Amino acid sequence: MEQHEGRASRQADDGWWSGRLHELWRVAETAQDVAGLSDSLYDMLLRMPGVLTVVGTRWSGGLLHYLRSVTWAEPTPSLTEIEQDYGESGAAEAPDGDPAVTVHDVSGLDGAMPHVQVLAAAGARSVAECAVPLGQDGWASFMVGTADRDAVDATLRTRLKQVAEVAMVSDRRITARRADEVRQVSDAFLAEASLQMDSSLDVESTVRRVARTAVPAIAEGCVVHLRLPEGLTPVSFAHMDAGEQQWLGGVAAEDTWLTDVLQRVLDAGRALVLKGEELEGGPFGPASSGAGRAVRAISVNPLNARGRALGTLTFIYHRVVVAEGASRFLAGLADRAALAIDSSTLYEQRRRHVVSLQRHLLPRALPRIPGLTLSSAYEVGDVSLDVGGDFYDAVPGAQGGVTLLIGDVCGRGAEAAALTGLARHTLRTLLEDGRTPEHALGRLNEALVREGTSRFVTALVAVLVPDGEGFRVRCWSAGHPAPLVRREEGTVEELPAHGDLLGVLEEIEYGSGSVRLAPGDALVLFTDGVTEARAADGTFFESRLQDVVAQKGTGEAQGFAERLAEAAVQFRATGSDDIAVLVARAEPIG
Repeated sequence: MEQHEGRASRQADDGWWSGRLHELWRVAETAQDVAGLSDSLYDMLLRMPGVLTVVGTRWSGGLLHYLRSVTWAEPTPSLTEIEQDYGESGAAEAPDGDPAVTVHDVSGLDGAMPHVQVLAAAGARSVAECAVPLGQDGWASFMVGTADRDAVDATLRTRLKQVAEVAMVSDRRITARRADEVRQVSDAFLAEASLQMDSSLDVESTVRRVARTAVPAIAEGCVVHLRLPEGLTPVSFAHMDAGEQQWLGGVAAEDTWLTDVLQRVLDAGRALVLKGEELEGGPFGPASSGAGRAVRAISVNPLNARGRALGTLTFIYHRVVVAEGASRFLAGLADRAALAIDSSTLYEQRRRHVVSLQRHLLPRALPRIPGLTLSSAYEVGDVSLDVGGDFYDAVPGAQGGVTLLIGDVCGRGAEAAALTGLARHTLRTLLEDGRTPEHALGRLNEALVREGTSRFVTALVAVLVPDGEGFRVRCWSAGHPAPLVRREEGTVEELPAHGDLLGVLEEIEYGSGSVRLAPGDALVLFTDGVTEARAADGTFFESRLQDVVAQKGTGEAQGFAERLAEAAVQFRATGSDDIAVLVARAEPIG
């Protein structure tokens, strides 16, 4: 009793209260040491004359989250988590407007409520209460229990209101700081997600990355649906529980309730969050069966990019709180996912168009020549998504042989494609008419000079004529890389054939060379996309080309060109030039 009187006497000093309150205002405004702030506020109220206990509660509607209290018997503040919904009748009315102090008789309160039980246990007969609004649609109530109503004087009312206001300001600061932290984390996550989703221009890889990025960082499950010609189709799904992954995939593909929800979102063009009773009739929520019972909420965002509705992004949650208050973040993620998917889709469409156009600039099939096996390969550089200028062809000869031609137009794009078509068809037409390679190359050079193009063309023509058991070969080159000859035993030699570029000078000279192909030997023609493929250390494939051609298995007739082109593609880390390879192998005897 003497201790109580001493504390009360000290607290009667207004100067002490004002000084202490000023210190706590500074703490509240900087949102630092929240637990220490709460303990100090409760201790200050407990020191007031006649106060037996101080009790604080935190609410969201009728849901009581926790209770904090101090009493003379237990002066150290204790915190008890409650998390029980008492409904509208069980909780006091949420505060509206400025904080106000009300006084009640403890005997008139609901004795089943946890805070009333604490007040009664401390011997309080009266309670002064001040409720204040807090962030996230919540509110708090501060109560001081006294032995009688006379102790609730004007000073106690004022100081109770001051304590409540300090707590309210502190909560606002904390809420603002947390919101800023959440924004920073969200922005960082969105930036990282964008990098992950944009790191691939393949549509399938992109949609898989969307699902993998979101689970479990955002939700327990994720499904991406895209609008395809066959309808709204799930193209990617993920769940943090591997055992439920296939279940989610089945729901995404077959459940009509979910399909209707997704269509509603697409029709409205707005996001939708469903939880509780809103999930009834579908595969999610307590009323469902199996794995769906664990799902407490779903959110669906439309995937819109460049004025088009691409599909939907659906998250499933086992924790309802995750789906609340996240509309801005989810919309941002959906926008980034939609843009990444749309970019990948457009890239893939254009890539297919480039490949299709490139194939139209090449022969549909190589001719069958007795005694020879012809093979070819073409690899699109595929970085700029412009048509390259590489071309090749094979023209059967009147004497049972064949004339091979290969070339490269400088640069990429529409002009390069036009010149590629001009070069290939000019050479082929003239060679089919029986004109000599010199004449055909000369006519092509005249046409290019006449066009006035700034692009040059390299070309090589090789005539193969049967010669007993093998073939005689003669080559004419206009600035094109020299071909290689691979002997059956694996040795490789270069066939020198140098000359001037086409389309630069009106009068040009052609380099030429000749060689004989014995059974099992091969003539290898290629464009500079092969020789100029560069590894990460700066090494050019040209330095390894002859070794690769000489390797056992490379020189086998079927797929010779494909294997060489693939080796160049796997070797290069940089370089976006197209690759063309044309091979003629004399068939071995027996």
